Amino acid sequence: MEFVESAERQELRKAVADLARSYGHEYYAEKARSGGHTTELWDEAGRLGYLGVSVPEEYGGGGAGIGDLAAVCEEFCAAGTPMLLMVVSPAICATVIARYGTGEQKKQWLPGFAGGSVRMAFGITEPDAGSNSHRITTTARRDGSDWILSGRKVFISGVDEADAVLIVGRTEDAKTGRLKPALYIVPTDTPGFEYQQIPMDLVSADKQFGLFLDDVRLPAEALVGSEDAAIAQLFAGLNPERIMGASFSVGIARYALAKGVAYAKERSVFGVPIGAHQGLAHPLAQVKIELELAKLMTQKAAALYDSGDDFGAGEAANMAKYAGAEVAIRAVDQAVQVHGGNGLATEYGLGTLLGAVRVGRIAPVSREMVLNFVAQHSLGLPKSY
Repeated sequence: MEFVESAERQELRKAVADLARSYGHEYYAEKARSGGHTTELWDEAGRLGYLGVSVPEEYGGGGAGIGDLAAVCEEFCAAGTPMLLMVVSPAICATVIARYGTGEQKKQWLPGFAGGSVRMAFGITEPDAGSNSHRITTTARRDGSDWILSGRKVFISGVDEADAVLIVGRTEDAKTGRLKPALYIVPTDTPGFEYQQIPMDLVSADKQFGLFLDDVRLPAEALVGSEDAAIAQLFAGLNPERIMGASFSVGIARYALAKGVAYAKERSVFGVPIGAHQGLAHPLAQVKIELELAKLMTQKAAALYDSGDDFGAGEAANMAKYAGAEVAIRAVDQAVQVHGGNGLATEYGLGTLLGAVRVGRIAPVSREMVLNFVAQHSLGLPKSY
């Protein structure tokens, strides 16, 4: 059992951190406030191979696991340049296609994921089916060899930047007549596919959208893998989503903690640095402890997933996502408190994160649903819903 990352991953972290710092939080905040996107950073990261570290080598990727991709995501966030599309495009969509896609789908999409030229959103949440994915009403029916897809999705990230959306729909089982999940790749320029931005009180370069699918006609090859393997395919994407969500939160927590500690060392009141006072030192130390614990659980979840233990990874990924979100909120709040009024001044780069870290408690799965999972599956308690 190893608790120290490999030399290769440590080198990857350093290289990504150097790139991210060369852009910095000011770059990210300017893009977010102006309604822009982190296109330059994304494209450069793609050219350098950082976005494709987990794509199979035969398709131009690094051939590594989700642990390396999570490390990349964490370093971007720790430098103040969080790119939410990383959680979706290379982690969920590329992973699902690499594991379950047809040969043609892999050839068509994976090289683009490897080099960052392809961006793909992920559409699962619906207005009336948030945490309860069994109530998804987006349905697909056959029309000859084609599929006709209809439904709505909500809170889908990055659609305006995406080449396609991996849509979670449902098809009718010919044997039972029941609906079962199925995944479809829907290019964003497909007739009948429309999207509308959802106004959000967040300072983020990644926008949220509602999707409208009105009898969208798709070719047979739009279906990812087998109709009968859809549940396995879906969870192949959801575990990496939680792992990446955890690394996203851990990275932001690192950024905030570093800001708080630096200010506590520099700011002097009553003749000594304010970090000398336990009222500020202890909360920062507490954040450090909780941050390291969350990071360890994230690394454990990634290691289990990369070893092929999907069920074990599910438990650890949920725990990691929970722990990461909690420490990110605490880290940002404490960093702002250490700064006093400066914590809300644009110059200090913390105020933009107050709302952003709160998202970690809600998405990609709420903290309450994580607690339900742990209570039922880890503790063996009766199902509560």
